Formats: sequence, structure tokens, C-alpha cells
Amino acid sequence: MTPSLLTGFGISLGLIVAIGAQNAWVLNKSMRREYPWVVAAICASIDATLITLGVYSIESIQQRLPTLVPVMTWLGIALLCWLGGQAFKRAWQGNSGLLTSQQRSVYNGWQIAGQAIAISLLNPHVYLDTVVLIGSVGVQQDNKVAFVVGAASASLLWFFALAGFGRFLGPKLQSPRAWRIFDTLIGMIMLLVAVSLIPATHR
Repeated sequence: MTPSLLTGFGISLGLIVAIGAQNAWVLNKSMRREYPWVVAAICASIDATLITLGVYSIESIQQRLPTLVPVMTWLGIALLCWLGGQAFKRAWQGNSGLLTSQQRSVYNGWQIAGQAIAISLLNPHVYLDTVVLIGSVGVQQDNKVAFVVGAASASLLWFFALAGFGRFLGPKLQSPRAWRIFDTLIGMIMLLVAVSLIPATHR
């Protein structure tokens, strides 16, 4: 393994391993057994695309699209508030436990895929982490290809770990009461992240 590959893997893993809105949502889908592998594949693919974009075109993007970050920030805030509201609604109703293998999800695969794309692309943190931070480090590497492979591999490993981790947590969340607690925590995370994204001039 080259130093560039290890650098990419390390910085990517360090940035994405945090209890943020996207990770909380992915874990939520995993524990509800709502197409977790589809969600993981989409999130990892988007990360890989943005990392590649950042490494090879970070300077050009910043010059040509100076308004991208503000626009995506407010769209992300709106999405996080909606997702948080949905989680609080489920917690308030509190009339369902964990989906079993015999039960059908309330969403189909295409709807879950759409949600995964939205929460990934409308999350301003993903651009800061992948395009700006990882991209800025990547442009300095001697072997950019190895760096991108390492960074994308870290994202792939993390999201598929979240998708599989839900299996172990699932049995502990069979009761409606446990899900009310979990959904309340998810809602709080979503809203806290949304508040943290509000520009200081608007607080």
C-alpha cells in the first residue's frame, strides 16, 4: 500500500466516522431493514464521486460556483428539519416496533434510494468533507489515483458496516417503546445538525 492510499483512507475515515445526520439516517434504515445495502451502496458511490471531483477539480469548482455552498446549506437545513419532524412523528405515535423479515417496509426500494440520494447531496457537510477537505489534501498527493481509492474505500467500508451493524441492534429494538426512544434521538440529531448549519448572521 502506498502512502497516498493510506493517507486517503485515514483522512476519509476520520471525517465520516461521526454521529451526523447522514450516518444516523443510514443506521436507522439498517435497523428498520429498509433496503440497507442499497442505501450503503448509494452513499458510498456518492462519496467516491465527490472525492474524485474534489481531488481533480477543487480549485475550478470554488471559482466557478461561489454560491453553491450557501444554496446547498439552506436546502440541507430544510431536508434535515423534515427528516427530524418525521422521526418525532414516529416517536409521538409510537405504535410500531422493529420491522421483521416478514413485514413490508412502508417505502419501496426506489423511494429509499431517492431518500438516500437526497440526504447525501443536500447535506452541506458532505461537500465540505469530500470535495473541500479531502480534495484539498488529495491535490497535494504524488499518487492521486491511490489517494482517491483509499478515501473511497474508507467510505465504502464505513457505510456497509453501518448497514450490517443494524442487524445486531435490531433485536434490542423490537418494542414500540424502544423505537420511540430511538426515533426521538434521531430527531434530535437531525435538528441539532440543522441548527448548526444555520449561518451565524441568521441566528
